[in-house]
Amino acid sequence: MKVMVTGASGFVGRALVNHLHETGHEVTAIVRKNIGNLPKAVLVANIGSFASDTDWQSVLDNQQVVIHTAARVHVMNDHEVDPLEAFRKVNVDATLNLARQAALAGVKRFIFISSIKVNGEKTVAGQLFHADDVSLPQDAYGVSKHEAETGLRILAAETGMDVVIIRPPLVYGSGVKANFYSMMRWLNYRVPLPLGAINNKRSLVFIDNLIDLIVTCSYHPLAANQTFLVSDGEDLSTTDLLQRMGIALSKSALLLPVPVVFLQLAAKILGKGDVAQRLCDSLQVDITKTQKLLNWSPPVSVDEGLYKTAQSFHHEKTI
Repeated sequence: MKVMVTGASGFVGRALVNHLHETGHEVTAIVRKNIGNLPKAVLVANIGSFASDTDWQSVLDNQQVVIHTAARVHVMNDHEVDPLEAFRKVNVDATLNLARQAALAGVKRFIFISSIKVNGEKTVAGQLFHADDVSLPQDAYGVSKHEAETGLRILAAETGMDVVIIRPPLVYGSGVKANFYSMMRWLNYRVPLPLGAINNKRSLVFIDNLIDLIVTCSYHPLAANQTFLVSDGEDLSTTDLLQRMGIALSKSALLLPVPVVFLQLAAKILGKGDVAQRLCDSLQVDITKTQKLLNWSPPVSVDEGLYKTAQSFHHEKTI
């Protein structure tokens, strides 16, 4: 199968390109600057800018599937004067420009890696997010992803090109950065953390599980024009995640049982309320539709995923 992957130097894109190459697919990897660790046999195309007027014709010829992972990603402290407009330029306008040209070039299927933020920021006990819920994005990033999804569905109806939308929650695995990497550093150095009494539930997805679903959606006939949620199939509290990540790192977690109300108050005083939300609130997804419609289940367990992530972290520390 001929597959084009955008965002190929990113965390998900790079792993996806490597997997597709290893399993015998003909891959075109789209990058903007840093090539990353991509196989030599993969065709790498540097498009420069990813914008609403980018010309994709030269790389779309004869492609069967486009997997779109490139995006302006969510950041904790966005310094843009108009964050929504900045997100729209990349996540909506540039995405729809690529999709229109893909349809004109005869691409059969366009897979869009969206975000669980389209559903919302948190769930309450017993009420998980579902793929076909009414979307309630709360921030500029989530709004831009929702608008891109809407535009892609309209385009699919107009052109006949299949569109598949996947909304991952937190993705972790080899090469993960940002908050998850910081968490591993804290655990590795055995920093005492005031996170030992958090009884929330959060879904997350190991990168190999996400890639397995993406590949399934690239060929499965029932995936056409559907939206899917994805997770490891086991939800963890923040406290449980830290404890099990510590086991994977061979470093017992030093967790202090500070009541959640005190954590939230301290975070509010420090202007870190969004951090407290991610640590203390629940965010659970229901993957029943994904499992039943595609006959799919996550091939890697949470503990195995955490162990593989820990091994990669240790390897990075030694080179």
